[in-house]
Amino acid sequence: MQDYNNTKIAVIGGGPAGMMAAGTAASLGAEVTVFEHTDRLGKKLAITGKGSCNVTNCCSANEFLENVTRNHRFLYTAINAFSPTDAMDFFSSLGVTLKVERGNRVFPENDKAKTIVDAMKKYASAARTLYEHVRQIIPEKTGGFTVVTSKPRHFDKVIIATGGRSYPLTGSDGTGYDLAKSLGHTVTPISPSLVPMECASRLPAEMMGLTLKNVAINVRNSDGRVIYSDFGEMLFTHFGVSGPVILSASAHIDEKDIASSTLEIDLKPALDEKTLDARVLSDFSKHTNKCLINSLGGLLPSKMIEPFIKKAELDPYLKINTLTKAQRLKIVSTLKAFKLPLKRLRPIDEAVITRGGVEVRELVPKTMESKITPGLYFAGEVIDVDAYTGGFNLQIAYSTGYLAGKSAAES
Repeated sequence: MQDYNNTKIAVIGGGPAGMMAAGTAASLGAEVTVFEHTDRLGKKLAITGKGSCNVTNCCSANEFLENVTRNHRFLYTAINAFSPTDAMDFFSSLGVTLKVERGNRVFPENDKAKTIVDAMKKYASAARTLYEHVRQIIPEKTGGFTVVTSKPRHFDKVIIATGGRSYPLTGSDGTGYDLAKSLGHTVTPISPSLVPMECASRLPAEMMGLTLKNVAINVRNSDGRVIYSDFGEMLFTHFGVSGPVILSASAHIDEKDIASSTLEIDLKPALDEKTLDARVLSDFSKHTNKCLINSLGGLLPSKMIEPFIKKAELDPYLKINTLTKAQRLKIVSTLKAFKLPLKRLRPIDEAVITRGGVEVRELVPKTMESKITPGLYFAGEVIDVDAYTGGFNLQIAYSTGYLAGKSAAES
């Protein structure tokens, strides 16, 4: 730790970005106070990855930026200042054993998010934590800020790291947007991202709980243009669809456009239509005297057979030995493009992250400092940056938090 530098820094928000900013600034000798308006630090972090915490992604800085869906250029300096490799080394230095799983997703070896929360709390322990709600941040004419909770306190620098608006019960209630606006900043429109999607069809409800692995998806707009493609895992719910590929797709769909969009699921992406037709013929040759509904077990999960036949608009009790070529090709085409009309995104309360936030053009990307209010910094989800699932959004929190804390302490 460097010598105490007399810089008083307030960090608003005790999530991963806030704790990273606080720990970094404190390690450089600043006197840091964290303001957290819930009853504990890292409340949202503790439930990420269904409690197992996908802590980062084991990839290069350039690969990371390819997975950022909004304003990736803004993050160039931050991700190079504190890369995914740095994040893995950081947690290892705090005694956390990590493991790398499918898609280069990094988890604590014990699959417990609490391990990550405890490590970050340890890193930020040199800062004082006050469990108080920040009502106002007032720039002082002579420099610095007055941070108002139940009483006013003076600080030289302020870092806003309040998170977005998703999972509001964990503290991400949008407070930071109001504070940013009061200090002259623009906040771009807020909407859910990495969120399940509702379908304008009852078929998903009939398949509720069914997970499909190794499928390909396309999302098409009203003109039939593909706006997103992916490969991986998804699941059906009572309202529509969810799962990794669906959450990633949601990052590319505006709420105003989703009702005119269609989800296409390729159930057999490894086979082209000609090869798949031969496979269907081979399967059906074993069931010539059976009904269609009893002949699709080799091609589909049992829970999907009836909804599939409805989608293909065929008689479930059609005998295989009476199936026409046109009907067989309809089965093939439906296997390659099982179409579901989309309806809307699920509410922001269910979103993994928030799309939108503090306008990046109003921030200095090399420091995370405001161009409008000197001495004010931003970190994490409150900024208008977001990425796919896979540990990328937490990495944004660490990288921007690190840069904000370092810049505030050293400037």
